[in-house]
Amino acid sequence: MKNIKQSEIDLVTKVFSDVFDKYDLMNDVMSLGIHRIWKKNMIDWMAPQKGNHLIDVASGTGDIAKSFLDRINFQGKVTCVEPNELMLKAGKKKLKSFNEIQWISAGAEKLPFESESFDLYSVSFGVRNFFDINQSLKEAKRVLKTGGRIFCLEFSKVENEILKKLYKTYSKSIPYIGKYFTGKSEPYQYLVDSIDKFYSQEELSEIFRKNGFDKVKYRNLSGGIAAIHSGWKI
Repeated sequence: MKNIKQSEIDLVTKVFSDVFDKYDLMNDVMSLGIHRIWKKNMIDWMAPQKGNHLIDVASGTGDIAKSFLDRINFQGKVTCVEPNELMLKAGKKKLKSFNEIQWISAGAEKLPFESESFDLYSVSFGVRNFFDINQSLKEAKRVLKTGGRIFCLEFSKVENEILKKLYKTYSKSIPYIGKYFTGKSEPYQYLVDSIDKFYSQEELSEIFRKNGFDKVKYRNLSGGIAAIHSGWKI
C-alpha cells in the first residue's frame, strides 16, 4: 500500500464528511459493535497512569479519549487531533463536558506540537487513512517523550482460512448494510476496499520499526480481523 494520491485524499475527505454524523453507528455496523471491546483492549494494554497526556490522532468522535480519561479517573489530559472539521465538531459536541480534552484540527503528517510533548500516542482505525504513513509515524515519534509509547488499533488480516472466508462474505454485505442505515453505500465500499488493501500485521510492524520505534509488538483481535500494534520511543 503506497502513499495516498490527491484523488484518494479528496475521496477520504468526502467519505468522512458524508458520514460524520453517523460515524459511531458506522463503526457499530462494520464491526457488529465489537469495536467497543477492541478499543477497551487497547486501553487495557496501554495501562495509562494518572497524570499521563495522550495524543489521540484521527480521533473521530472521541471514543478513545473518553475511555482513557475514564480509566485514569480524569486525572490526565487528552489532545484529540482530527483532520475532518465536521468530525471534529461532532466529537466536541459529544464530549463537551470533558474539560480535560483539547481538540485540534490537523493531519497526522504535520502535528502542531513541540517535540517530546506526550506520554502516549494512539490511533484507532485511522492509520489506514493516513496520506503518508511514514511521515505520520515519524511525527508520532517526534511528539512522544523519550520512553513514550504508540498504540495503533486497525483492521488487519485474518489468519484462519474458515474465518477469512466468513469475514470476506460479510465484508461484501457492509456497503448494503451501510446504505440501509445511513442512505449511502459509497463510504462503506471505500472502507471495505481500504481494509482489503492495507498491510498485514508483520508488514505494519516492519513499518513501525523502519520509522524508529523499538520493541514493536502486535496482538490479534477476533482472529486477526483487527490488531493492536505497539512500539516504544527509546
